[in-house]
Formats: sequence, structure tokens, C-alpha cells
Amino acid sequence: MSADPAILQLIPHRPPFLFVDEIVSESADGLVAKRTFRAEEDFYKGHYPNAPITPGVLLCEAVFQTGALFMARSMAGQGSQPGVPLLAKITDVRFRNPVFPGETIRTELWVDGSVVSFRALVAERNVVAMNNGRAEIK
Repeated sequence: MSADPAILQLIPHRPPFLFVDEIVSESADGLVAKRTFRAEEDFYKGHYPNAPITPGVLLCEAVFQTGALFMARSMAGQGSQPGVPLLAKITDVRFRNPVFPGETIRTELWVDGSVVSFRALVAERNVVAMNNGRAEIK
């Protein structure tokens, strides 16, 4: 699958380390994106090879890239110069259900004042993969 040019214009991440396929929706206080974890991705060869699951750190990365997209869109709307957003801290992340090869996650990020919250849902099973996440961004 080729990367969406609109996404490539907004953030510096590139395949094979791009974990957002599509922006689903956005508002002034959040952004929703999707990513399908394809069965042929290399990390499945070594992450529980007889029963592969998507590494939690990659679920976090997908949400962080969703946040980078949100920040890039917000900065462009304010006429600010684009920069590279950096995470300073994440807290309270809870992994609830595994994400299997071939499944699609829906990453959701929203801002309430100075708090950035996030979660990831498995679209096919309508279950939470990860929730309660909070982030501090520089």
C-alpha cells in the first residue's frame, strides 16, 4: 500500500515507519485516523511468531503520529511554521485487547486544555486495544 501524499506532506515519518494510512476526521480539538497492520509486516516475524500480535509500542507510535498530524494541521491553520513535534511524556496507557495481523485500528486523539488524551480501537471487533493515554508534547 502506498502512503497518502497528504499525510506525507504533514509529518516526517515514512514507510516502513509510517503508522497512519488515512485521516478519518478532524475537528478543532482532535483527530481520528486509521491504520491497517498488514500480515506481511516484518515485525510479526519476531514478535510472537507462532501467535503474532502487534507490538504495543507500535500502537503507541500510531497514536503519536496521529498527534503529529493534528499538530501539523493546527499549526498550518494558525499560519505557524511547521516544526517537528516531540513527545515529552506519556502516562496511564492501558493495553486492553491485542491487535492481530490484518486488523485495522482507529486512533483517536483529543485535546482538552493542556491535556492530550488518546486511545486505539480495533475496527473489526469493535473493542478497545489501548486507552487512558495522556501525553505532554513539546
